[in-house]
Amino acid sequence: MEEKKDASTQEIFFEAPPCSDGEKTVSDGGMVALNMPNQPKKEEKIKVGHIFLAVGIALVSFVGGFFTHRGMLDKEMLSLINVKQAIDENYYTEIDNDTFYGVLFDAINNQLLDPYSRYMTADEYAEFKESATGKWSGLGLSFLVKDAEGQDQMLITKVSGNSPAEKQGILEGDKIIGYGATEESVTDNQSFEEFSKFLQPYEAGQTFVLKIASGEQTRLVNIAKEAFVENYVFYRSKTTAYTFTGENATDKQVLQNSLSALSEDTAYIRLTQFNGSASQQFASTMSLFKEENKKNLILDLRANGGGYLNILCDIASYFCKDSSESTPLVAVAIDKNGKQENYQATKNLYKEYFSQDSRICILADSSSASASECLIGAMLDYQTINYADICLSERNGEAKTYGKGIMQMTYPFGLGNEDAMKLTTAKIYWPISRNCIHDRGIVSSDGTKTVAENYQKDAELIAAISALGL
Repeated sequence: MEEKKDASTQEIFFEAPPCSDGEKTVSDGGMVALNMPNQPKKEEKIKVGHIFLAVGIALVSFVGGFFTHRGMLDKEMLSLINVKQAIDENYYTEIDNDTFYGVLFDAINNQLLDPYSRYMTADEYAEFKESATGKWSGLGLSFLVKDAEGQDQMLITKVSGNSPAEKQGILEGDKIIGYGATEESVTDNQSFEEFSKFLQPYEAGQTFVLKIASGEQTRLVNIAKEAFVENYVFYRSKTTAYTFTGENATDKQVLQNSLSALSEDTAYIRLTQFNGSASQQFASTMSLFKEENKKNLILDLRANGGGYLNILCDIASYFCKDSSESTPLVAVAIDKNGKQENYQATKNLYKEYFSQDSRICILADSSSASASECLIGAMLDYQTINYADICLSERNGEAKTYGKGIMQMTYPFGLGNEDAMKLTTAKIYWPISRNCIHDRGIVSSDGTKTVAENYQKDAELIAAISALGL
């Protein structure tokens, strides 16, 4: 699902740094996920550094001689070579190459670069490319791990589509309050750190037991880690509901959670990420929208941290109301040298699905980032929505979107080296207003509606529907 150009991968993607336990945070509010690939050990991340330097010196020396090569290097690189040589020859204890270059790459990732840029080993890059297909391994759960008083909890804020957790009927708003190897050994514990340690020895397919609280009710659930392809799109109306399952998460499946709070002419689509098969899934749900003769749409982008630019351009095709272009402009990227690149929707499908009196509304929160914000910006610019059609959910007492208006590109090293660098390369601007919301986001003072944070099943969603007057 990667869009290639000049041997690099273009993307608009929000990704927080990994936690120390190898899982990934998905927001800055204490929320963590259990459906991410494991990170390689630190030693595996750093062995390439001395290879770069040695091969570079050898290659240039072969072509032009060692002294000619040294003359071609900048002063700082020469200093690095001298420092390395001095340590190797004279330091009182051995500093191996892995340790030396590990410190350098840690500094690059953690101090020099922004949170979205990083050096990736071959293993990390392979996992990064694999994730673009929507393939994960784990339970498919995301948690809020601290309550308002800072106490441990494992409140489930997202259940990934087509995951083991979804198949076992675990729902958003449930809590894990205990776990064990068997039903007889389950003990109460709400520490995510302890839960992560408990999960570590379990291989895919090995069953264990979770104690789940749904309001005042509790139940035991037998579950195992599994590899799965995530579904990113969910459709609900007053009388119907659908998700996507199967090997590639493209098989439409009926659910029993229709949304009675909706009016007869309104549908609800939740898009959790611009990733994997999201384009195909979204097209299928829009076909349902048309088949059911719906007029209005609620598009839920809460906790949607972004994804890939080509998927954004596919989905934006449905939402460029005032554009007469066959492939409307969706976003503009401008790099540090002023070079501009335009990104366009793949089609202009608005009139095929909506009428002039249709109303489209957006749900978002502080984890709605990057491609989500870009889509909202395009919809605002094309008069598909106005700010009063956006409902922001409060998170940590604040109602806003994340505020990521920058783009990353991934550069594979090639020449037999499977490592890569992911770098922030440009700012992203909305297509007409040329607004960039980086470090600001969309905020309630823009004129949006707001609702209080509430993870109890559909409570927050129903409050948003009411606030929007649908």
